[in-house]
Amino acid sequence: MPAVACRHPHTAFAALTVTALSLAVLAEGCSATANAGYSDVHVDVRSAIQAACLGPGDEFEVRVYEEPALSGTHIVSPTGQIDYPLIGTITVEGLVASQVAALLRQKLAQGYLKHPYVMVSVKTLSSKKIFVLGEVKAPGRFAYTDNMTIVEAVTLAGGFAAMAERNYAIVTRMDATGERRIPVPVDKIMQGLAVNFQVQPGDIIYIPETIL
Repeated sequence: MPAVACRHPHTAFAALTVTALSLAVLAEGCSATANAGYSDVHVDVRSAIQAACLGPGDEFEVRVYEEPALSGTHIVSPTGQIDYPLIGTITVEGLVASQVAALLRQKLAQGYLKHPYVMVSVKTLSSKKIFVLGEVKAPGRFAYTDNMTIVEAVTLAGGFAAMAERNYAIVTRMDATGERRIPVPVDKIMQGLAVNFQVQPGDIIYIPETIL
């Protein structure tokens, strides 16, 4: 199997493309506080999650067509591995979902199934990680620290890229009510014109490209 680029997260996410957002109407209404009703941002967050490298504590589901005994949910161990039926212990840390599926297909085809059809989908990411994607200099996955703010998160990702929409970050957060999209005016926060925004473990921060 070829070397996995995800061991350097900024390269893995640099190629991630997301449909450009229409910001003209919303730019004036951005708030530094969460807006629970906000749901009109057309960012393919699920694709971003599936493009994220797996690490210890992450949970993913394997589905093998017509093989329920080989289907199920797995949690990556602290050593970056899982125990899989028939195959045994395999290392999945640093792989994305599609790479795990390819690895399982390869191993199951080695004497177990003739033409295995395997699908892998990420269910939850490590609770102590955040993701900063889009128009930043080093997109990727970063360790969460207590009381982390969005300014700190963007700084960890190398700061804004040249084409970043600096005043319209989108924070995607999962909670008991489901998935929420929260607009955050990062540039105003940096200028002291808005209250800072605290991120939470598991948050996905997306910085869109500016529309000239």
